Amino acid sequence: MEKRRADSIAQELEELIFNGTFADGDRLDEVRLAERFKVSRTPLREAIQRLALSGLVKLIPRRGAFVCQPGPLELMEMFEVMAELEAVCGRLAAKRISEDAINELKEANRNCQAAVDTDDTDGYYLENEKFHNIIYRESGNSFLEQEARRLHKRLKPFRRLQLRLRGRMEQSMAEHKAIVEALSNNESDLAANELRDHVAVQGEKFHYLMANLKKTTIPA
Repeated sequence: MEKRRADSIAQELEELIFNGTFADGDRLDEVRLAERFKVSRTPLREAIQRLALSGLVKLIPRRGAFVCQPGPLELMEMFEVMAELEAVCGRLAAKRISEDAINELKEANRNCQAAVDTDDTDGYYLENEKFHNIIYRESGNSFLEQEARRLHKRLKPFRRLQLRLRGRMEQSMAEHKAIVEALSNNESDLAANELRDHVAVQGEKFHYLMANLKKTTIPA
């Protein structure tokens, strides 16, 4: 129960950061936040740790937790690396993926489509995360899988946020189908290209992300 509460608090804090309630550099006061969410300090601290893993919060010893949003260049660089990691995973998975894993991807896509039909961006992200984790696993390279998962977690708030861009879920769904087709046909280069384009943040998606980020300086 506390784990689920920590997850929901983390998502609510993400919202408060993205909508400007907590600006870049603001200190997150645990006492006030515990009162705000009507919880003990334990799930709150777990939620803050989750945000620290994603980079939205910086933990400073003896000072506390501070909001820390990446600037445009840092965010772009992280997405560039993520796109290349996904491409490598796709290239390897196309050679190694099992029939059972293909069926898992199709099931994740069915759940993604259900989320699209109900305009449930958070539900879509959860299934989308499963979709990508299957591909990381099926790359057959455990080190690559770990690195891809690590950066995926780092970018989670921003990948969730961009799904709110009008038409993005439908576009993402179409891209998912193309990825599964390439993997099913063992087309390594095509799978790599489809995944790279799917993850890359550019154009309207990037401007949308930037419009939701505050850029000030965190205390040293």
